[in-house]
Amino acid sequence: MDTHATSTSERPMAAPDPAAIDAAVAAAHAAFDSWRHIPFAERAASMRRAAALLRDRADRYARLMAEEMGKPVAQGRAEAEKCAWGLEFYADNAESFLADEPVATQAARSYVAYRPLGVILAVMPWNFPFWQVVRFAAPALMAGNTALLKHASNVPGCSLAIAELFADAGLPDGVFASLLVGSDAVAGLVADQRIRGVSLTGSTPAGRAVAELAGRHLKPCVLELGGSDPYVVLADADVAAVAAVCAQARLTNAGQSCIAGKRFVVVEAVRPAFEASFTAHMAAARVGDPLDEATEVGPLARLDLRADLHAQVAASIALGARCLLGGEVPEGPGAFYPPTVLAGVAPGMPAYDQELFGPVAAIIGVTDEAEAIRVANDTPFGLGAAVFTADAARGERLAADDLEAGACFVNAQVHSDPRLPFGGVKDSGMGRELGRQGILAFVNAKTVYVGGAVRN
Repeated sequence: MDTHATSTSERPMAAPDPAAIDAAVAAAHAAFDSWRHIPFAERAASMRRAAALLRDRADRYARLMAEEMGKPVAQGRAEAEKCAWGLEFYADNAESFLADEPVATQAARSYVAYRPLGVILAVMPWNFPFWQVVRFAAPALMAGNTALLKHASNVPGCSLAIAELFADAGLPDGVFASLLVGSDAVAGLVADQRIRGVSLTGSTPAGRAVAELAGRHLKPCVLELGGSDPYVVLADADVAAVAAVCAQARLTNAGQSCIAGKRFVVVEAVRPAFEASFTAHMAAARVGDPLDEATEVGPLARLDLRADLHAQVAASIALGARCLLGGEVPEGPGAFYPPTVLAGVAPGMPAYDQELFGPVAAIIGVTDEAEAIRVANDTPFGLGAAVFTADAARGERLAADDLEAGACFVNAQVHSDPRLPFGGVKDSGMGRELGRQGILAFVNAKTVYVGGAVRN
């Protein structure tokens, strides 16, 4: 299969054409003057048309994702459906989210008015090549902003398809555009005075670089970065049921997800049973051609990413981790890596200290709840976390008060939902996407104060 999942590095981009970049920015800047005044109902109609087109083209988009970054087509089709949901959610709710908020003062009238900022730059990753873009674009566009997309270099087809989608849905020229440029173009774009905000989903180093640029040029930014999500399994949990959920959480998108379950922190009383059941579920997952409807785990997106992942696995084993499953690079074409389970993981091992971006699970044994929470929080990341227990109230207390993450789930796999804010703490980023918070990320919360008539 001739897909980009078999290549060794990101697809090289053509040298940036300064004139073409300037023209795109100018078009987005010009379009803002009219788009910002389009009524919410008209903007929403465009979003709903885009949602309908996503559903109509789901098979085509799923195949494109499979060919460019290795996502199994069944998962790609589900991603297209989720994008449609996200577009419809903001079409339905943007006007109420941004309604003027009256504030009682001595003025005749005073209120907070939420108004768009202008052109927003999105720097997006390859792992969810449609959803990552839509969860930025839906609120930003519905707020009245215009958008420029700098997508990952190994998914140019997805980038162009999304721009085509919005154009076919009736968005005016300049409101949304895709720039096929490399990362070296980002600094110049952030510095451009016509760009009014930046949203980045990617690695922590990339986030630091963009945050520095945004700060230097006084641009608001939203950063959704890496994660090493802990899944805490307490002694009263239903181990067989929890193991199935945890395996699914680790293998979705071949483990290439910032909110995939990565560190499984298991109380010792149930650890042996969890290891056995979890490993069986991981072993049963069907690895294969992403164009095959039955495939559950496709290849990694690039060969260099597989090499990095395997180096982390090998180093962890060398430092004492027990490999219960996988851990070997398969022969043949494609950047495939087998579902892998490492047990006995401890501090100092890459599997404990670093993010593993692939189908590799780290099991960490702990003595009790208190140690489980300490280990769960013993990470520079804080994107998602989950806790499994038969006592829902206990789980809710731990999720709400003790786990250090932006999204904490009880007895469920961590996932994003258009209705709920999404983002992290610590090295997992800052700001929020989705929910009402997501549409407030790139608006001006403007104070409007109306005094009485001025008389001599």
